[in-house]
Amino acid sequence: MKLLKDMCAVHAPSGDEVKMKKFVLDYIQKNKANWKVQPEVFHGKGFQDCVVLVFGKPKTAIFAHLDSIGYTVKYDNELVKIGGPIIRDGIELVGEDSQGKIDTTLRINENVISVDYNRKIERGTSLTYKPKFIETEDYVQCCYMDNRLGVWNALQVAEDLEDGILCFSCWEEHGGGSVGYLSKFIYEKYDVSQALISDITWVTKGVQHGKGVAVSMRDSGLPRVSFVNKIIGLAKESNIPFQLEVEDAGGSDGNAIQKSPYPIDWCFIGAPEDNVHSPEEKVHKDDIKAMVDLYKVLMKKL
Repeated sequence: MKLLKDMCAVHAPSGDEVKMKKFVLDYIQKNKANWKVQPEVFHGKGFQDCVVLVFGKPKTAIFAHLDSIGYTVKYDNELVKIGGPIIRDGIELVGEDSQGKIDTTLRINENVISVDYNRKIERGTSLTYKPKFIETEDYVQCCYMDNRLGVWNALQVAEDLEDGILCFSCWEEHGGGSVGYLSKFIYEKYDVSQALISDITWVTKGVQHGKGVAVSMRDSGLPRVSFVNKIIGLAKESNIPFQLEVEDAGGSDGNAIQKSPYPIDWCFIGAPEDNVHSPEEKVHKDDIKAMVDLYKVLMKKL
């Protein structure tokens, strides 16, 4: 869990993913020699802060977004939301501007969201939750399990992946913006037309802690039923614990794929978490294991 803990502490809200991009590239450079297949790595011009790894002769891609929710400092230390973070008085926030590192507290006063700080923070500075990583026998808890855990999952799959693509995307929490050109890249260059969305979902009355990874049949997006049914069939054959999710809200990189002009099938598969978009996102370790195990099976059999 040390890798996950380190990832959760990286400051990378939507639009400012560069530190997470660097973290992933550094990890790849240090560890790829131990992987079964050496991938071709794409980043830089044409990819903004995204990273794409191509292994062998790919048929399926995994999408995992690098960014998190957060806040942007407005005027007089007022805050504007990045994505959909919870608003709760007393939340600890961190960031940095040209005057130095910032460790502050969110305040709510007459519906105005601001920070309690001893000086004016420079306009446009991004702030994120202060990480407090807690690991027990059964759970891990910290800010930004969504989606550092999805990125972590993809990097576990990379270790023995022979054929496939890993797409580390940006801006997912704030409406997307990178998945369109990533879809173009994988479809036009590699003829890849199916994708798995490595992201984290919610604990609900139908999806519980410790009962397996969630295979989402739909959320606010509507994947193609025949593709989802194929995944469900493979999941049943694998005997890996999984749960079926059906929701009418929430979204992911899958929604952006569906809105792209490319005929790419997709399915969201991820461990469920409690305390969504808060500093205390909590995931069961058994569900994390099931997530990694199922992704490894699907990348071989799809």
